[in-house]
Amino acid sequence: MTRKITKRRFVAEINVVPYIDVMLVLLIVFMVTAPLLMQGVKVDLPQAPSSPLDDKDKEPLIVSIKADGSYYLDLGSGKNRREPLLEIVDKVAKVLRQKPDTPVLVWGDTSVDYGVVVSLMTQLQTAGAPSVGLVTEPPTSAR
Repeated sequence: MTRKITKRRFVAEINVVPYIDVMLVLLIVFMVTAPLLMQGVKVDLPQAPSSPLDDKDKEPLIVSIKADGSYYLDLGSGKNRREPLLEIVDKVAKVLRQKPDTPVLVWGDTSVDYGVVVSLMTQLQTAGAPSVGLVTEPPTSAR
C-alpha cells in the first residue's frame, strides 16, 4: 500500500485582531485620562496669541490667582491647596534652590487686578525664579 505524501504549507500571515483590540483599549484609556492631566486651579484665563513653551521635559511650578484674590500652588503633583503668598514664595524658593532650571508659571484670572499679578511675579523673581511666565488661552476666532 502506497501512501500519498502531501506537503503542508506554513501560513505566513499575522493575526492583527488582538493588536486592534489592544489599540482600542489604549485609545479609550487615553481619552479618559487626558482631561485629568490639566494642571492648575480653574481660573478664567485671558486670551492672547502666544507661542507654547519649547521645553516640555521639566515640570513647571504653577502659581494660580483666583478672582477672589486667593493663591494656589501646584508643585506638579496635581494637588492645589490654598496658601498664603509668603508660604508660596518660600516653597518656590526651596524648589528653585534644588532645581534652578524649573519653569515658574502664573495662572491669573481675567478679573484679577494687574498690580496683584505684577506683585506676585516680582515676589517669585526675588524667590529665585529667573523668569516667570504668564499662562493664557489662545483666542477664539469669531469666523
